Amino acid sequence: MAEEQSQISDMSFEQALRELEGVVRKLESGDVPLDDSITLYERGEELRKACQARLDAAQARIEKIVQGADGKPAGTVPFDAGGSA
Repeated sequence: MAEEQSQISDMSFEQALRELEGVVRKLESGDVPLDDSITLYERGEELRKACQARLDAAQARIEKIVQGADGKPAGTVPFDAGGSA
């Protein structure tokens, strides 16, 4: 399991997310034997944790950027992932 963790930590966010999406697709298909499903679920959970940690770090960086000239937070700017105009 430690080897899998190091492999996940070496992945970019996008790579980990793609693999997580693949795990979800396999689990949702229902074609995977129970033991393999458990292993896939565990892998998916580790990938989810890695993705969440990277998102949390990115959010912290963004909030740090959105500070006033005096170093005090000027507020956070909501991120609209939908890209609506």
